[in-house]
Amino acid sequence: MRIPSPTLRGVLAVAAGAAVLATTACGGQTLSSANHDKSAAPGGAPAAATAKLATAPKEDLAASVINEIQPSTALAASVPDRLRTSGLKVTTSVGYPPMEMVGTDGKTVIGVDASLSRALARVLGVDVSITDQEFNTQIPGLLTGRFDMVLSSMTDNAERRGTVSFVDYVKAGNAFLVPTGNPSAVKTPADVCGKTISVVDNGSSMFLAQDMDKQCKADGKSAVNILKFDGDTEAILTVKSGRAAATITDYPVAVYRAAADQSGLEAVGISGGESPWGIGVDKKDAAFLSLTQKALQELIDSGAYGKILEAWGVQQMAVKSAVVNDGK
Repeated sequence: MRIPSPTLRGVLAVAAGAAVLATTACGGQTLSSANHDKSAAPGGAPAAATAKLATAPKEDLAASVINEIQPSTALAASVPDRLRTSGLKVTTSVGYPPMEMVGTDGKTVIGVDASLSRALARVLGVDVSITDQEFNTQIPGLLTGRFDMVLSSMTDNAERRGTVSFVDYVKAGNAFLVPTGNPSAVKTPADVCGKTISVVDNGSSMFLAQDMDKQCKADGKSAVNILKFDGDTEAILTVKSGRAAATITDYPVAVYRAAADQSGLEAVGISGGESPWGIGVDKKDAAFLSLTQKALQELIDSGAYGKILEAWGVQQMAVKSAVVNDGK
């Protein structure tokens, strides 16, 4: 799931829990937006005419952008009746800041994916509910009709395309976390030759660091000294203490860590190796796939999409157009 370490969500849930997710519950509790009043639009009338529009809560960093979005007349007229009566039903999986988190009230889902869910709903002229589910149960919930879409930092790959179609909404890669001011000038993989890098043992960051080490040696440069730890908290501490020049983690996580008050850290994106994350919809529903693609493209063209990503500090993940299934 996500990028690309299978243990990352668990690591984040522990490391970020006290600061951000302190009030969230575990297990099967449902977390949804504050918009519970689903007003049905009569007959075939456009949803924008009568339906309650999704509204972003104050804790949504992109709330001012989202709440100004007006429905697209053409797209709202094409919305399935189920969305007019029940709103857009989205599933996500909290515990992966800044993509999916829970607000201070312990129930309202916030983060990049929640912001985009609300924005898509407004373009379509409907309300939205955002439900927290375990990551591995999201596609089954989609296929049984419980949800209309998955928006949960889900990598668009060939295996998942067997049952789900994707509208790719961001591209995500990796980043260095370095001390403020970047004293070791770590900006590219070539800059880590001869330096000490801390990583999570057996995670994606370790394999990436090993690849960098091989390239350094192949180029006749000094090897990378790789320090391995059980979790990213320990790896980050080596950077703060000056023991390591940098640590490697997933890009949105690096941005979130660096943005924390008095973090003493900067995020430096690593070019290359990005993978598409997709909005998942039932493969059998071609009409809704097309509607989702058009709604995302509307957000991109209007500039709202870029402003939403910028509000969360992850504008580097932006795509230029709404592509289906990585263009394959």
